[in-house]
Parts: sequence; C-alpha cells; structure tokens
Amino acid sequence: MSFTAEFNSLPLEALVKKSLSTSASAVREAAARSQISLADFAALISPAASESLELIGRRAHLMTQQRFGKVIRLFAPLYLSNECINNCSYCGFSRDNPILRVTLSLEEVKREAAALKEQGFRNLLLVAGEHPKFVSNGYMLECIQALHSEWPSISLEVGPLDTEEYRPLVAAGADGLVVYQETYDRAVYAEMHTAGPKRNFDWRLETPERAYAAGFRRLGISPLYGLADWRYEALSVAAHTEYLLRNCWKAAVTISLPRLRPCAGEFQPLTHLSDRDLVQLVCAFRLMFPDVGLVLSTREPARLRNGLIPLGITMMSAGARTEPGGYTGAGKNKIHHTERGVIKEIASGSSEWAPVPARATNATGQFQIADERPPHEVAEQIRHLGYEPVWKDWDAALTA
Repeated sequence: MSFTAEFNSLPLEALVKKSLSTSASAVREAAARSQISLADFAALISPAASESLELIGRRAHLMTQQRFGKVIRLFAPLYLSNECINNCSYCGFSRDNPILRVTLSLEEVKREAAALKEQGFRNLLLVAGEHPKFVSNGYMLECIQALHSEWPSISLEVGPLDTEEYRPLVAAGADGLVVYQETYDRAVYAEMHTAGPKRNFDWRLETPERAYAAGFRRLGISPLYGLADWRYEALSVAAHTEYLLRNCWKAAVTISLPRLRPCAGEFQPLTHLSDRDLVQLVCAFRLMFPDVGLVLSTREPARLRNGLIPLGITMMSAGARTEPGGYTGAGKNKIHHTERGVIKEIASGSSEWAPVPARATNATGQFQIADERPPHEVAEQIRHLGYEPVWKDWDAALTA
C-alpha cells in the first residue's frame, strides 16, 4: 500500500480539532512518553503545549544530544536552472512570472561547485526548476557524473521522476532526494498549482517511495509552511515520516522546516507560523522522531537559527544563493526570458541588462534568504554555541 492510500484514511482534521482543546496535563503526559503517537504529537503542537515550551524544549535538547551529539552538518544548495514548466502561485520560478532565467552549462556547474568546495562544503544539494526541455534526465546525469569524484555527498531537489528514471542518477553518485509536498491540504494544493505536471498531488506524494525503490539512501520531506494550517501540515508530515520509517527503513529520513519567503510574483502567505510556533514544532518533531534529522535553511534569520540549534536541528545550509550562478556569476551572459518554453533574448540596451557585480548573476532567485552570513561565520557561531560544524556528511567509499 502506498502512502497515498494510508494518507487518505488518516483522521488528520479530527486530530487538529482535538489539538486546539488539549489540556496542559495531556501535554505533560505526551511529552513524558518514550514512544509518541500521532495523537501525542497533536498534543505537543497544541496551544496548551506552547505554555509548556520550556519543559518540552529541555527534553528535546537532551534527546538531540543523546542521539546526535553536539554536531551540526552543513550543506549548500547549488541552483542549476530557474526554468520551470509549472505555475505555482507561491514560487519565484513559476512559469508565468516574467523573471530573468538561465540554465547553467556543465562547466558553469563545475565552477559553482568549485567555489562552494573552496568555502569548505563537501555536502551538496543540486536544485532546479521542473522543465524537461532545459533540465532533462541526461543533463542531471551529466551534472552528477561531473561532480561525484569531488563531492562525497550529492542530494537532488528536482522535479519528481519515476523509479527507472532515478536509477541512473543513483548509479552516477546521487545519494539523497529532497521533495517538498508544498502542502498536504488537497484543496489548497489544487488552488496553488494551476498548470503543469506538478498539479498531480498523488504523484508528488509518492515520490519518496519511488526514490527509495531506486536506491536513494536519504529521503527528505516537508510541507512549505504558509499555505495551509500549520498544525494540519505538521501532522501530515509526521504521518508521512512514520510511513517512510516503516516502509523505507534502509534510508535515513530528514524533515525540513521551511517557511514562505518573499519572492518574484509577490505572493503573500495564506497562513502564519510564528517564531514561537516554529520552536514548538522543532521540539515536537524531535520528541516524536528521536533519530530523524531536522533541517533548517537560510530562509530563517540568523538569531532564530542560532536559538534553534540546541533544540533539535541537526543540519543547516549556510551562505546560500537561490539563483543559478549565484556563487560565481556563472551564466550571466546567457540571461533571458522564457515564454512557453521559447527563449526570448534581452536587448543589450535594456535596463534589465545592467552591469553584473563580481560573483553575482542577474538571474532571478527562487526566494529571498533571511540569513546572509557567509559560511565561515555560521560555522564560527556553531562553535561558539559549543557544537561542531561538520562539512562532510557521507563518503560513498563506505558502501563501495
């Protein structure tokens, strides 16, 4: 049975409703249990649990140190292309946004990766919009093959594929796959995705299972907080994580905690997840999933990221750029508009074709980052907090 079938039978709305009337004593009982159910998780993300945040935070802190030690793994996203065939209302790469686009050549990808390696990274996340004309399977395969010898760990965040399409990417050296469901609320999902293959909710929901069958050893999932009720989203991803731990048990599972950020198109969040809610959510995930990695990106401001480290975060991005060529300016001479898959050159005298600063590109980013500290500053802050920044997540030689 796929997760879709199980997901359709879950009483998630009832759990959300129950969460809103949870008592303080029920929160304490849930936090004390060694094995936490979905109902307990609902109590831990309830309004009542917000009043017991110090208690929950202490337990989450101890549990994280017991299971992960005092280590924070660092990674960097490398954006290959901002071309996309989908219309997603909340995304800067959305097909109908008149943004400046580019797809990096293989040599440009290698140049961007070399710049990240020079900063210390050995754990890379390749990111691209979903457009088969520009980001084909062959293109992804060439990128992985070109980078694998220099990068011990390569993960992908690209358009969902079927199992047989994933297999050659795994064989080439990709070991992790990240896929945001965006929202687990079917009605909101349909409203947000107005065109393109991403409209298929179930196909996206089952992506981690197909990736696991193809041999990926790490699976990352998450909603994008700001589209639907955050407690419903959190319960959904908790249920999804439970399913993956039972059925894809050879793979490590990670949960990301992204909140919507400003982007091209000026989409405004439909719902709100406050900083305090995010702290509560990190603690609740840690108590329910002691051995699951929790990932925090540069979507969040520096001060909040620093404060979340002791409460359950195990992996962070640093110094991130969300546009292709953002680290070196690679691809800046090929910037263009795209209309219905056709490249439209930009006139050399237009205001859009402004001089490009060193180590920057004119291509439009997916969203605005909040933590703009360079990687070495993030690493130094991690050390200051008593933790060890780890740049290398995995080495394929261990399973050769």
